Amino acid sequence: MRNLVIAVLAVTALLCPLAALAQPLASYTQNFESLVQSDANALTNDGWLVYGNVYDTDGTSYLYGYGAYPAPNNGAAFCQIAIGEGGLEQGAQQLVVFSDYENTDHALGYYIESNVFQEQPIGSDDVGNTWVFEFDAKLGNLELLSTALAFIKTIDPNNGYATTNFITSDMTSIPSTWNHYSLSITIDAGLVGQLCQFGFSNTATLYQGSGVFYDNISFHLQDVTGTTPVRASVDAILRQNYPNPFNPSTSIEFTLNKSQSVELSVFDIAGRRVATLLKGTLGEGDHTVRWNGRNENGASVASGRYSYVLRTESGELSGNMVLLK
Repeated sequence: MRNLVIAVLAVTALLCPLAALAQPLASYTQNFESLVQSDANALTNDGWLVYGNVYDTDGTSYLYGYGAYPAPNNGAAFCQIAIGEGGLEQGAQQLVVFSDYENTDHALGYYIESNVFQEQPIGSDDVGNTWVFEFDAKLGNLELLSTALAFIKTIDPNNGYATTNFITSDMTSIPSTWNHYSLSITIDAGLVGQLCQFGFSNTATLYQGSGVFYDNISFHLQDVTGTTPVRASVDAILRQNYPNPFNPSTSIEFTLNKSQSVELSVFDIAGRRVATLLKGTLGEGDHTVRWNGRNENGASVASGRYSYVLRTESGELSGNMVLLK
């Protein structure tokens, strides 16, 4: 895969006073269900931005950049809200990220790198915190020379918007079925006053296909995910679900100290079983199960407090979670 130099500049509107930069990072979640697919400004109004970089026909020699601009939702450049590409956990609407096909330098064989992202300033209160960027993704119509990335990036507005961190996950060869992915960054004191971007990028040329679908996006503090156990026993550890509260889905992690039969179920506050998420024999080690907020019949459940119970050969472990709609 080509090692492309990323030169994403910050949004002019975020050239703000140091007092504003002191604000800490904020959590962000989006499942795209509440956005109006036909609204050309839907992604803009949700804070999404785009930036383009252009490279020569060798794919490495940088030519120019343009942006940042409010994210379009028109199907021709950078990104769009898609319909009907999800499963039960993704719902009806998703985000699809692709090349800027309105840039006619595609025809010259130049490589067009398209970045779609959220951007926030880093404050002093963020020092020492680890932030997690997680999302669902599946491959779209990525063709031939096209490549794709998910990223967390920090850039320094006091040093020519130099990139100080670029943490990536390669989306080029992911399956055409939905899977869950995550990246993380720990904030050190040197990043205070810089900008944090999280989002998606692809590079394409000659108008080749470049689409990748994304959904259930969450940017949150790692300590919210519950890295400490909710309960532990001699043969298992159950952790706090994350994110929590959640909408529309959440992950439940547990560790088995030996191979054994297990069952993981969700119950409402009246103690009635809502869904059986897992039942069978699992091996020793770490395991993750996602709940999409639906019952055994596939119907969405109401907002409220639920418990999740892990039954093992030595007993039960349980935790509580909140679904907000």
